[in-house]
Amino acid sequence: MLFTAEIFDMYQNFADFHGWGFETLEVMSSDLGGIRHAIASISGPLSYKKMKFEAGVHRVQRVPKTEKQGRMHTSTMTVAILPQPAEISFAINPKDLRIETKRASGAGGQHVNTTDSAVRIVHLPTGIVSECQQERSQIKNKEKAMKLLRAKLYSAKLEEETSKRYQARKLQIGTKGRSEKIRTYNFSQDRVTDHRIGKTMHDVHGFLLGEEMLEEMSTSLQHFSEQEALMDILAD
Repeated sequence: MLFTAEIFDMYQNFADFHGWGFETLEVMSSDLGGIRHAIASISGPLSYKKMKFEAGVHRVQRVPKTEKQGRMHTSTMTVAILPQPAEISFAINPKDLRIETKRASGAGGQHVNTTDSAVRIVHLPTGIVSECQQERSQIKNKEKAMKLLRAKLYSAKLEEETSKRYQARKLQIGTKGRSEKIRTYNFSQDRVTDHRIGKTMHDVHGFLLGEEMLEEMSTSLQHFSEQEALMDILAD
């Protein structure tokens, strides 16, 4: 959870570095200052093109702040990146939605209050659920929950169509199963290694700043993806 908080901050800094918009939709904090679960909306030129390579399992190896005996720990957290569809390209039938309201509660309920401000939306045909309790206003929570629901539905539809068209072909890096790590952050060796392209960079703290080093890694992943796509085309 502490590592998740650092990764979430890294992406917010990366968005600032590129001048993108970064809107927090939901944060569930832990008692130790970390994050259990977080959702953000990132918008701006090339934002999805760069962020899509962050999808997958991230592994950290270090002696955590909570470890009193100095033992090395290995932990993982998972990042999911969903494209946000345009309103005109993806419509949702209001009759397919069940909208529920409740009081914000639980860890991370930043605005826990006595009104039914939290919103939960269920898309009945698919069973996909979207929730938001970040704002005090029920209207704002509903808007954010709808935005997230649209992204989830669009991603599911895109994945289904891609699977039908290309089957087992790998279209891009970052689509591997969640059980397989994509990157390791090793603090004792002060290195970050991306296992998809075999690239290692030193200075973990510098990488977690979410600026030049993450940009370099993102560019390397993009180039590798383009080369793989070209090889697939030539193979066909």
